[in-house]
Amino acid sequence: MSTFLLIIFLLLTLTMIGVILLQRSEGGGLGIGGSSGGGMGGFMSGRGTANLLTRTTAILGTLFFVLALTMALLDRGTALNRSILEEPPAAPAAPAAPAVPSVPTN
Repeated sequence: MSTFLLIIFLLLTLTMIGVILLQRSEGGGLGIGGSSGGGMGGFMSGRGTANLLTRTTAILGTLFFVLALTMALLDRGTALNRSILEEPPAAPAAPAAPAVPSVPTN
């Protein structure tokens, strides 16, 4: 289940990056269409395209946060100690006793 949600999350992230890069910023950016309108080959006006991209970004952003919270809640109890800092310190090894020669008892 977590793998499936992670794949959906990655696809959603890439889609959101693409939609954000398509938007026209105030400085021009990578936006589609010009200031004269006619974006997307005359399919929609410049304003309609901006509204569509803004609405799409809002929906994708909401799905991004909901999916991130869902994955965090599903996996909150399954974390393993993967860091050296999370492991308890190892008990120090006892020093070896020096070898004592055996004395024969005759």
